[in-house]
Amino acid sequence: MADYDYVIVGAGSAGCVLANRLSADGRHRVLLIEAGGSDRRFWVQVPIGYGKTYYQQAVNWRYTTQPVPGLNGHPSYWPRGKVLGGSSAINAMVYIRGNALDYDAWERAGNPGWAYKDVLPYFIRSETNALGAGPYHGGSGPLHVADVSRDLHPICQDFIEAGRQAGLDRNPDFNGARQDGVGLYQLTVKDGLRMSTARAYLHPAMRRPNLQVRTHAHATQVLCQAGRAIGVEYERGGRRLRAMANKEVILCGGAINSPQLLQLSGIGPCQVLQAAGIGIVCESPAVGMNLQDHIGVDYLFRSRKKTLNDELHPWWGKLAAGMQYIAFRRGPLSLSVNQAGGFFKTAPDLAQPNMQLYFSPVSYTRAAPGTRPLMNPDPFPAFLLGVSNCRPASRGYVRVRSADPFEAPEIQPNYLSSQADMDELLQGVRLIRELARMPALAAIIEDELRPGRQCRTDEALAQDIRENAWSVFHPCSTCRMGPDPDTCVVDPRLRVHGMSNLRVADASIFPSLVSGNTNAAAIMVGEKAADLILAGD
Repeated sequence: MADYDYVIVGAGSAGCVLANRLSADGRHRVLLIEAGGSDRRFWVQVPIGYGKTYYQQAVNWRYTTQPVPGLNGHPSYWPRGKVLGGSSAINAMVYIRGNALDYDAWERAGNPGWAYKDVLPYFIRSETNALGAGPYHGGSGPLHVADVSRDLHPICQDFIEAGRQAGLDRNPDFNGARQDGVGLYQLTVKDGLRMSTARAYLHPAMRRPNLQVRTHAHATQVLCQAGRAIGVEYERGGRRLRAMANKEVILCGGAINSPQLLQLSGIGPCQVLQAAGIGIVCESPAVGMNLQDHIGVDYLFRSRKKTLNDELHPWWGKLAAGMQYIAFRRGPLSLSVNQAGGFFKTAPDLAQPNMQLYFSPVSYTRAAPGTRPLMNPDPFPAFLLGVSNCRPASRGYVRVRSADPFEAPEIQPNYLSSQADMDELLQGVRLIRELARMPALAAIIEDELRPGRQCRTDEALAQDIRENAWSVFHPCSTCRMGPDPDTCVVDPRLRVHGMSNLRVADASIFPSLVSGNTNAAAIMVGEKAADLILAGD
């Protein structure tokens, strides 16, 4: 047993930020507990390596949902980072903050201090952006956000021109004054290596004597006494250990592990806890509820023009890419495959974009089940066009199955349980078809391989979506922030309702999904949480 001021559970996108910020002035003793191991692994550091870590048990929780009725009864595979850096160590590195109106909606939901004007300074503080410091970007933060346009596949420009021909503006900065339009994605990469929060925040802080990091330490319970969190029990090396927190316990396990740990600790819906044989410490009906996630669908096109498939499928192409990377830290291995994309509205009267576009100059449809072989793609030139809905209406849940902390929780996203989500995706795939008809893409498309030109009616398109839609891996809101203890888990200062000295700070606190990738927003939550905690709120 050891005493600390702060015990942080989860070294992910927010947990690494908090470990750095809370230990910075040397006054506080901080313990960071992480169930996974070190991120100093080749395929974690090499950007294209996320194709390897996508199914790699050593760094990945590899969750699978319950069968989803809206997906014709198919389950959905959810990779989540189990390693220093969390999901920022295994994601596709696309840096998107979301729309300004997303955060204004958070404030309107009863969360003062979370409007866009309030959170923008935290985004700016967190980053060193290749665009340089300015009203929307930072120039001296720990997180490096790269402009990798010089290395992106040239076919991305055909996509952008097709978007322009379809009436979508070119947008050079999705994180700037406006979000809508098409353009190139920025990536969390520096010098050809992944810029996870472990690399950006944690490793520089690990030299401090007042910060301890425990890897392979699986949190099993928040220790509570008279409505107060006093520490964390965890298992490491076959031993049950305890770390006591003189000030606070902070959960940063993400949208799956944070509600799971709360429920294991007796904090959650009574029916869920009783069914699992867990004693009730604090009834909190919303723990694990309100699960939200982006859902997407891809269309595959065979190309007359060379794509990354031509570079990375043959052995000599792999060799050339590997030599280029070793010599210069550049080329396909230094990038994500989500290289271009954008945001658009499905109706002109919408206040903000409601759909996200993805363009990948590579395809891997002939992969064996359980693989994502970005270094061994299809043996023909092809590219993927995809869409996802920015603000889905469907809601799911996460709940423990038993009191066993090593048993994966039950995850039910309830994708497409709202007809509005299906309607948006139908509009989205029709835009994919429209883009494919634009001269810039029509000139290079040889054929639509999936779903195929025979799939035309709304009924056929909807059936294809139900059979082939996939998680975009942005789960959130299972410890939703808000003022009402009956519908929310934490208050606007991230304190768990009904408990003292216990907070949650990760994507699970989002009142609602942000429009786009969630990693940047989770980092922002870590930055703001640090200020709230150090201010004594």
